[in-house]
Amino acid sequence: MSEPTYNSASEALRALVRLVPDFPAPGVLFEDLTPVLADPAGFRILVDDLAAASESLGAEMIGGLDARGFLLGSAVSYKLGQGILAIRKKGKLPPPVHTRAYALEYGSAALEIPASGIDVSGKRIVLVDDVLATGGTLRAAAELLRECGAIVAGYVVVLEVPGLGGREKLGDAPIIVLNEDN
Repeated sequence: MSEPTYNSASEALRALVRLVPDFPAPGVLFEDLTPVLADPAGFRILVDDLAAASESLGAEMIGGLDARGFLLGSAVSYKLGQGILAIRKKGKLPPPVHTRAYALEYGSAALEIPASGIDVSGKRIVLVDDVLATGGTLRAAAELLRECGAIVAGYVVVLEVPGLGGREKLGDAPIIVLNEDN
């Protein structure tokens, strides 16, 4: 049996994303990327399209957000021959760290990057993640990187949840969404 082929990440997403109604709350239609990541052809075209988008933004380094952004960002970094900056949830890195707190719908959270050993100053970093929803996590990551002297060249995400205002929170940096043509 031959492996299916896809002409774009958008095509693979349409074929492979698992739709889960009423998760994580009633009225929400959750788009599960797990089947795309597990499918060799789907994962390959997804990474190819994420890498092309990141390259078009002038990426010198990829910033992957905890946790699915690690999977995607690592593959993109490898394809582009660049480093990956793991942007972690608070408490996952040994000190010293740079930290940026941000508000959640019900509470708060924080993101961290190492304060030594990695110099992001002046580097054009593209933030890669799976979903743009409210924009809080991506905005906090961008603010953290800017505080450390990095240039946020843009955002590249697989899916966008419409109607949550996430795009508006991200400022002027370009945003590329792979499923935008749906």
